[in-house]
Amino acid sequence: MGAAMARRTRIVFGVWLIALVALGAVAPSVFSSLAGAGWQANGSESVQVRELAQQHFGGNSSAAVQVVVHSDTRTIDDPKFQQLLSKAAAVFAGDPRFGEVIAPQPGMSISPDGHTGILIAGANASTDDMVKAVDDHKNELTALSGNGIEVYPTGASALWSDFNKANHDAMIQAEMFSWPVTLAIMVLAFGSLVAAGLPLLLTLAGLVASAGALVLLNEVTPISVWAMNFAMMFALALGIDYALFIVARFRDALRYSTDPRTAVAETMDTAGKAVALSGLTVLVSLSAVLLVPAPAVRTMAVGIMLAVFFVLAATLTLLPAALGALGGKVNAGSLPYAKLQRHHSPRFAAWGHLLHKHPWPFAIGALIVLIGLSVPALGLKVAMPSIAVVPADAPVRQGYELVQAQFGDGTPGMLQIIAPAADATQTAATAKATAGIAMVTPPQPAPDGADYVMLQAVPTVDPSDPQMGEILDRLRVDLPADALVGGAAAENLDLQQALNDYFPMTVGIILALGFLLLLVALQAPLIAILGTLVSLLSTAAAFGVAKLIFQDGHGTGLLGFTPQGFLDGWGPVFFFAMIFAIAMDYTVFLLATAKEHYELSGDPKVAHVDGLAHSGRVIAAAAAVMVAVFFTFALADPLPPKEMGIILGVAVLLDAVLIRLVLLPVLLRITGHAAWWSPAWLRRILPAISFSHR
Repeated sequence: MGAAMARRTRIVFGVWLIALVALGAVAPSVFSSLAGAGWQANGSESVQVRELAQQHFGGNSSAAVQVVVHSDTRTIDDPKFQQLLSKAAAVFAGDPRFGEVIAPQPGMSISPDGHTGILIAGANASTDDMVKAVDDHKNELTALSGNGIEVYPTGASALWSDFNKANHDAMIQAEMFSWPVTLAIMVLAFGSLVAAGLPLLLTLAGLVASAGALVLLNEVTPISVWAMNFAMMFALALGIDYALFIVARFRDALRYSTDPRTAVAETMDTAGKAVALSGLTVLVSLSAVLLVPAPAVRTMAVGIMLAVFFVLAATLTLLPAALGALGGKVNAGSLPYAKLQRHHSPRFAAWGHLLHKHPWPFAIGALIVLIGLSVPALGLKVAMPSIAVVPADAPVRQGYELVQAQFGDGTPGMLQIIAPAADATQTAATAKATAGIAMVTPPQPAPDGADYVMLQAVPTVDPSDPQMGEILDRLRVDLPADALVGGAAAENLDLQQALNDYFPMTVGIILALGFLLLLVALQAPLIAILGTLVSLLSTAAAFGVAKLIFQDGHGTGLLGFTPQGFLDGWGPVFFFAMIFAIAMDYTVFLLATAKEHYELSGDPKVAHVDGLAHSGRVIAAAAAVMVAVFFTFALADPLPPKEMGIILGVAVLLDAVLIRLVLLPVLLRITGHAAWWSPAWLRRILPAISFSHR
């Protein structure tokens, strides 16, 4: 395949040019066109309540927009106040995405002192469209402030609008910062400007293609804007990883062959196979996340998978064509220190000999560090993000805090109860008597004549308080069987429960598929099992560090954030898949190289030492790039990108340094020939894969 790409460079370049022009034409609209919501557990009780509210109660659902209007000097009866409320209502009247507009009601949405009122604009569209509707109108609404009166759009749709914007800005800023850092690491690793630039161009091609593909896919089914955020991160990190491995091997092959096509063929027959299997491992790991019944979580996985697919496709087609065309010019622009640089690293060879001579002290030391960092993960708590993840100056947060100050801590997390009209009295009485409920509004009949009533139940605690889940559970147990409880807070709790329920299944599938892919790649059950198990160590250690930082608050002064007391609820499922995928990425690189030398020599010591000597520098450089990319996201102000950057960066650092360059080589040393042994019956049923080029 590599030789074919190198022979047909014009065709390969032409196909990629057409694809990039076609997908690149729509790529710029990726952030404006992708969906802004989707954080829900499909089929849950809270989603049923939202759908019933939109169908029968004028859109007064969790997706409705609440406009908080407040004045320190005027009351709601003031003509200026009323005039401003009318202007706010007029903003919604001109947009069909909004349903019924409900003016502030005494005893319900007017504060006791009369200085604050909440105007509600019903949702007449999907949650994704409601977020876009807020995007379109929030500046117009906040611009109404004046004459001593403040206006703040709030509610779940406004929250996701501000939340997504803050995260998007942080992601772009981090990406812009990471590119020059990455280029500098590439130049240091390769010692050649041309060789260093190839991975970045390859990554850019994959990123443009995946952005365009996400826009087109969004026309078929809503794709979360977070999908592109993750795709940007992974396209850069993995694209450079794969290109590093291929380019480094190609430069080595050129030393023994004057024909660039022959060098490309050898490269793809060895490193190319490892990259293909590594990419497949990443795709398989992330596919397990598709089991979680949450649109945002599923489409985030889809975004990364698309990015990995295009980067992998470019690595296996565009890169060999470029290398075939460049030939020896790949070393153009070499820096003075790189003249004697070889693929076989004497330093990593010496490190391999040291590990071979003294395996146990290094293995025990690495295990002590990894297990020590893993222990805190046992006390990790998770919950859906609180309002604290939104910048303090965001209108939605200012409105949220104002509502709490004027109406009580639990008002932003008001629960909606929909029950049959026949159960109205019993439902209201039971809800009022439920511990943790401060106030219940009178049952409101459905405006369209449907046989339902709606009640609003105000909890006594903030929506992010751990007691909120207990209150919701009590309500659902005590209320009549046909009464349903929803609301934005309930949707968060239902989503968290779904994430918790699917986490063990997702982990099991990822581990099983990861082991099977390693088994197919290496044809050796023992090292496939060990490679899978040690990847768990870096994952557990990363979650332990996450608990110490984001739950316990260690180092928050340096990192510049206020801890929520828990990790965001989507973290365990998603981060486990991503960390394990990255860990297996390095596992394949190291073990494929070691297997290549074992096939050529039949000596486990040669496999161990030369495996490190030929892959150690690439793994170290790739890890340095990934850590640099991920840690730039730690500089973001919003908490979710900071969580992503720190957790993934720590995971890669621990995995590369303690596992791929210490623990896994030591396991190869200790197990010897057994690491590569395979029973005859297994060899017969597995596809024949060899990493040595003969």
